[in-house]
Amino acid sequence: MADTIVAEAAAEEQKVRVDLGARSYDIKIGRGVIANAGAEIASVLPGARVAVVSDQTVAGLHLDAFTDSLTEAGIDHTVLTVPAGESTKCFREFERLCDEVLDARLERGDAVVALGGGVVGDLTGFVASAVRRGMAFVQVPTTLLAQVDSSVGGKTGINARHGKNLIGAFYQPALVLADTAVLDTLPLRDFRAGYAEVAKYGLLGDAEFFSWLEANWKAVFAGGAERDEAVARSCQAKADIVAADEFEAGRRALLNLGHTFGHALEAAVSYETQRLVHGEGVSIGMMLAHEFSERLGLVGEDTVSRVHKHLTDVGLPVRIQEIPGQLPTAETFMDIIAQDKKVSRGALTFILTRGIGEAFVEKGVDPVQVSDFLKEKLQA
Repeated sequence: MADTIVAEAAAEEQKVRVDLGARSYDIKIGRGVIANAGAEIASVLPGARVAVVSDQTVAGLHLDAFTDSLTEAGIDHTVLTVPAGESTKCFREFERLCDEVLDARLERGDAVVALGGGVVGDLTGFVASAVRRGMAFVQVPTTLLAQVDSSVGGKTGINARHGKNLIGAFYQPALVLADTAVLDTLPLRDFRAGYAEVAKYGLLGDAEFFSWLEANWKAVFAGGAERDEAVARSCQAKADIVAADEFEAGRRALLNLGHTFGHALEAAVSYETQRLVHGEGVSIGMMLAHEFSERLGLVGEDTVSRVHKHLTDVGLPVRIQEIPGQLPTAETFMDIIAQDKKVSRGALTFILTRGIGEAFVEKGVDPVQVSDFLKEKLQA
């Protein structure tokens, strides 16, 4: 397969509603959505000025088209750029962006727009939640992972030395614009990483969607109607869960399938994206979650094999040993897992499964069982 994704025929724009009462918002999905972004923002936030935050890579590809749409809509705007990469989600960049938004004299009724992937979205959303005690926030995700996951649901934040996303806020956007055409510029590795989150929605609660992905994943990668359909169905799945449990008191934790292991893997390699990007960590993490569920007698080997086949078919890693470089010990992994956001009074919480589409939240998982399991996987 080529190094970048090549699109096929365009599909009609789709809309998903995130129903949160007074804080409800729309996700607009389709090819070419960015061209009309200014008009969409003006309709939701009339009269607002905006600060557009983008990383240096995305800015070179999509910033001009986006700012042109703002100009056409008569929206006064300023552009702020950050370095690309996970290390940008830090106190230093958070402080700098807060100062720059204030330097631009934006007011509480104005907006901060995230034009980029999950890193830009998480950081920018946290800035929007904090400056003037809360400004309007718009997500324009430019990666598959951001379009189907991090841009939806209001989780914002930065990383700490203790782990990933440990400092932040729940802060909902006013609008999400997911232009599936911009995914044509993604390197294949990044598209694959985002696809891990798409597969997650089938694995956690929609067996039919997972079957559809098994049959249509090549078309999703190629672009066109199948890609838009996969993004829309993923967003709808997340929107339904967020509407039922906005602040992750219960069901929303299902969205973390594979993430407890995956976040630990990312932290263990110090967020070095040359070694591991988030979606790859999630892929390995989902595989580990299914294998651990099998170890506990919750799911059969046939299900585990099916998950393994699909993830490897699309080219995603499924084993810890596929991460290049030296790997930490099981003890180090356990120390990282102990800092996970889902830990409650020291008890470990994992998302386990009884089958395709049958994930559930299991609290009070025995740390000894997890440690023994990780030791075995590290030696495999």
